[in-house]
Amino acid sequence: MARTKRKVNPIQPAPVPETPKQRIYQTGGYVRLSVEDSGRPGADTMEAQQILVQKFIEAQPDMQLCRLYSDNGCTGTNFDRPAFEALMEDVRAGKINCIVVKDLSRLGRNYLETGNYLERIFPYLGVRFVAVNDHFDTLTAERSSDGYIVPLKNIVNAAYSKDISRKICSALSIKQQNGEFIGAWAPYGYKKCANDHHRLEPDEETAPIVRKIFQMRHDGAGYLMIARELIRQGIPSPSRHHYLKGDTKSERSANAQWHVPMVEKILQNEVYLGHMVQGRQRSSFGETQGHRTMPKDEWIIVRNTHEALIDEKTFQVVQQMAEQCRATHREHAGQYESLGTIPNIFLGLIFCACCKRPMMRQKGTFKGKRLFYTYVCRSHIADPTSCPTTSFNEQELKKVLWAAVQREIALAADLKELVQEFSSSPEEIRRNQAVEREMASAARAQQRASMLYDSLYQNYVDKLMTEQEYAGMKRKYRADMERAKARLSELEQQKQGRCSQTTQNVWLTTYSRFRDETELTEEMTHALIERVEIGAGKQISVTLRYRDEYRALAALLNTEGQVQPG
Repeated sequence: MARTKRKVNPIQPAPVPETPKQRIYQTGGYVRLSVEDSGRPGADTMEAQQILVQKFIEAQPDMQLCRLYSDNGCTGTNFDRPAFEALMEDVRAGKINCIVVKDLSRLGRNYLETGNYLERIFPYLGVRFVAVNDHFDTLTAERSSDGYIVPLKNIVNAAYSKDISRKICSALSIKQQNGEFIGAWAPYGYKKCANDHHRLEPDEETAPIVRKIFQMRHDGAGYLMIARELIRQGIPSPSRHHYLKGDTKSERSANAQWHVPMVEKILQNEVYLGHMVQGRQRSSFGETQGHRTMPKDEWIIVRNTHEALIDEKTFQVVQQMAEQCRATHREHAGQYESLGTIPNIFLGLIFCACCKRPMMRQKGTFKGKRLFYTYVCRSHIADPTSCPTTSFNEQELKKVLWAAVQREIALAADLKELVQEFSSSPEEIRRNQAVEREMASAARAQQRASMLYDSLYQNYVDKLMTEQEYAGMKRKYRADMERAKARLSELEQQKQGRCSQTTQNVWLTTYSRFRDETELTEEMTHALIERVEIGAGKQISVTLRYRDEYRALAALLNTEGQVQPG
């Protein structure tokens, strides 16, 4: 019996095969110079690294330089570096898929963390990594069951970093014990000697200010009064002084004002007696524990190393006054412990409407029998003329915020009923059914294309079609599957988007969750309130969360004739 030829779909003309294009890597160059590397004979420079990396990338036909990332003065013993973090953000965003460095030590000197990036993170993100001077490229590097053949060099880098750190710390410690100043900036009131930066001399511009601060305190002025007087006279604070001199470009220092802790720190510093006081904080380049505050008995104090600004008698009087204040504070600290405390449910939410700074919560008692709290503006405390906002009682604030939240919860309850009516309306039901039918149709189209695609190979093996016909039909059915899959995904997103607009609207679900609450709680406050600003005249502005989602829901219901948007 003659064999019947199987039916196949019409044959599509086979396109001319295209020549595969070479992959072009979107490349980021990374350069790093640490504090311990700079200043040594023959040490590397940022410019030299940049030139080397840039020339290497430009010479590669499969690389395109997208951006150069630079970390200057950042240690290689950890990966907490601004430019490296920016590089990894671009990698995760798909902007960079190749990283080039001068050598492995520029990526990092910590063996474990560097190995983790090379063996796990970069391969997982599909990133090619090249260390130019080490002739290392993950695209061509030998890889064994234990990973790339680079661990030994990383161990050497880590050991080298710790060795350098120990040597630097040892040298700095010797300088401290010899009474040599090693800080970046001289203490306020002093400057570094022009012929020896390890020695201090009075600064003719700021030394009189230090003497004035001590004299005011000696005469009985409090820390706050001193700070206010310095502000009133327009005297720049230490941070602003350095900003004006160009020592720092940080905008935080541009308008920094005098405040109580700053004044108190100056009044307690023995450096103004002519003694070198160092070692209050310690850190090690080779460790990751960061700065450590040291106890006073471990400070390095060398007496009579420079000219004193304050005489011993004045300094001791000021210290005795400080001790009396601390004793008084300790005496009164536990006076009202029996009244307990009230948790701060507004932590991080209250701001001054005028200066935009966070307001401070202050504790007080009424005739020693009742506890209360007040929010005060920090700027107003430091200088009453700088900000008109004064204070606001916490209990009154709770009443205002509870009323605002209750109104929003009631609105959510009303709209929830409208949403339920809208979702069960004939028009919405028909719309949902139409989407479901189209989703089912797309699913069937995807399944049919998949079945036809699977049957092609057998037809080709049975010589029922040519190789060109097989290739053309294969492309067609694959395209049909992808179109059906894309349409199915689009419809699913439409369905989910409709739900997120109505029954799953985050504003509606969040506020409805607290419908049965009878008072403000910490959970409710932070879930529903984004920011509270208190201004002059005790004006309050409350920013509630998810207002955009509310407006979207109200607009949808308004379109359907259900509600007017608020």
